[in-house]
Amino acid sequence: MQNKSIAELAADLRLRKYSSTELTRHYLDRIARLDPRLNSFITVDAEAALAAAARADEALARDEGRPLTGIPIAHKDIFCTKGVRTSCASRMLDDFVAPYDATVVERLAAAGAVMLGKTNMDEFAMGSSNETSYYGPVANPWDTSRVPGGSSGGSAAAVAARLCAAATGTDTGGSIRQPAALCGITGIKPTYGRCSRWGMIAFASSLDQAGVMARSAADAAFLLDEMAGFDERDSTSAEVPVPDYVDALDNDISGLRIGLPKEFFGEGLDPRVGAAIEAAIREYEKLGAEIREISLPNSPLSVPVYYVVAPAECSSNLARFDGVRYGHRCADPADLEDLYTRSRAEGFGAEVQRRVMIGTYVLSAGYYDAYYLKAQKIRQLIADDFKRAFEEVDVIMGPTTPSTAFALGDKMDDPVAMYLNDIYTIATNLAGLPGMSIPVEPVEGMPVGLQLIGNYFDEARLLNIAHRYQHLTHWHQAAPAGFE
Repeated sequence: MQNKSIAELAADLRLRKYSSTELTRHYLDRIARLDPRLNSFITVDAEAALAAAARADEALARDEGRPLTGIPIAHKDIFCTKGVRTSCASRMLDDFVAPYDATVVERLAAAGAVMLGKTNMDEFAMGSSNETSYYGPVANPWDTSRVPGGSSGGSAAAVAARLCAAATGTDTGGSIRQPAALCGITGIKPTYGRCSRWGMIAFASSLDQAGVMARSAADAAFLLDEMAGFDERDSTSAEVPVPDYVDALDNDISGLRIGLPKEFFGEGLDPRVGAAIEAAIREYEKLGAEIREISLPNSPLSVPVYYVVAPAECSSNLARFDGVRYGHRCADPADLEDLYTRSRAEGFGAEVQRRVMIGTYVLSAGYYDAYYLKAQKIRQLIADDFKRAFEEVDVIMGPTTPSTAFALGDKMDDPVAMYLNDIYTIATNLAGLPGMSIPVEPVEGMPVGLQLIGNYFDEARLLNIAHRYQHLTHWHQAAPAGFE
């Protein structure tokens, strides 16, 4: 059952080949048996999952099921879930139980999806390897000595290992696409504002976006159909009509204009990864696509810009965690200052503290204009580069990451090397564009991701382009040894 697509699982449930309760038990058994090797889940709520599956079975018996009714999924532990711990993989929120559901959680539950549990992640979504989690690192199911990527590494590993049919993730600078690439799955970050951020614990408010991690573009389309759309509770939500993503999957792509940014294929890219990406591009040529070289001249500045803007916003957002109302509180504080300093020092890990300090510095008097304001100006130049590119092409393609998954612990002592792992993904977030990663031919047994970047609110086209490639290839169907 775990190797079937969402469409196949939904058809089987409608035909009563098995029940949602049986399917949910199957995934729960796999989690219990296999996840100790990965640490991809922080919380598994078997009781609630089985209760949701029973309700799905009742709806299916009345022929009231929707495409996701009875399908077991997981949520990244950054989404608030009513009555279930929402930790953000931090000691700061280790005992926090949300009193409400995030909009994304609410909509998927209304569609009949069954939540198995909450997946591991980098603490407060700050990291590129899923090693900053308070609950320990996540292992890559393709090679458990390597990282799964981050910050949505738990969701990526769980989907790749067939521990859930699909999972939610969030992407601030590549945190869906990078782990999707390293774990050999499909991940899509929609346009900023396409999916509600309400109930999604904020890291960098102008960059964070909810998205989907699944085995295929078709599976991702089923979830995005339910997740996307305007939410009046989110002031950054875009009131733009949502197309039927599943219906658009099989559209013809002949004549598609693909742009290859020369900045994505230069120094720093593993030549073996580059070769795999070029082979995938040739498949698109066979489908009738036209290839053009383009330039995104300011994209090399995306990493330094991001590491001014994102820490500045995180410094502001995380100020609320002070030990007063909720979250970790130090024992026996001597006074208010002691309460603040010890609660935050004990509750936040090293990477979160590093980013809060950087963000506070760049926003401080005398440095705001020199750093934050200048970064925002360059951010606009990066967005303008994309605007000019989309006057010539329909989609931009390139590598998602410069290499395959690196070893656990390999970059933890070198923050700059860790940050550079997102060099191809960050510009998309700075511009607010939709981005996607799909698996292509692996390198020495390790997954490689092809990145697709679309114009604003063009997720349907990205999913269509990805689906047509996956219709011709089988890389998205491959399972890691031991997790088949």
